[in-house]
Amino acid sequence: MLAHYLRPLLAPDSTALVGATERAGALGAIVWRNLAAAGLRGELYAVNPKHRTLFGRRAYARLQELPRAPDLAVVVTPAHAVERVVEDAAEAGVKAAVILTSGFGETGAEGRALQARVLAAARRGGVRLLGPNCLGVMRADRGLNATFARTPARPGRLALVSQSGAICGAILDWAAPAEVGFTSVVSLGGAIDVDFGEVLDFLVADEATDAILMYVEGIREARRFVSALRAAAREPLA
Repeated sequence: MLAHYLRPLLAPDSTALVGATERAGALGAIVWRNLAAAGLRGELYAVNPKHRTLFGRRAYARLQELPRAPDLAVVVTPAHAVERVVEDAAEAGVKAAVILTSGFGETGAEGRALQARVLAAARRGGVRLLGPNCLGVMRADRGLNATFARTPARPGRLALVSQSGAICGAILDWAAPAEVGFTSVVSLGGAIDVDFGEVLDFLVADEATDAILMYVEGIREARRFVSALRAAAREPLA
């Protein structure tokens, strides 16, 4: 596996789900089952202060209580709790987080203010963020399915990067019967931190990925995006 600063985010060895729950139909239950079913390499931790056990294993109240810092924290708590979770991640030594939760910039001025506080907390603590309001991330060769998608990715050599979680879900639903496989599926969502350019930089350096499919609605860091596109264009075709 390549050494890249986004590896803890896009190809983690261990993961914690913050907001895990056994409540049927809840986001924390859906994502946990996807994570558990994918065969994640390394540890999978459940974090929820309201439970002592979840899914037959110990549950932890906060990230700081875990026996060791996971590479990735997947956050499905309500929006108002996300800032605290990101601060906990920084204190615990977690370097990356995927925020599936909605209720941020897409909701108006109050949501934008909360989003700014979450990003500021992440930057203070050195935590890289994917999202918020995203489908999540998959990495087939790491057994990672940190999403609420109904269809998992088949292993393959194509990467999918999309701002729209709905587009990701639709492509995955089509790809399974068509026997199209993926190395990575990355849903950017609000993209308040990690954007197309950095994800492309990771994928261009990834020997397991032969081609990259993108769905782009808008670019925040144009210079970085163009630089990554040029790097991708220089790579030989598979």
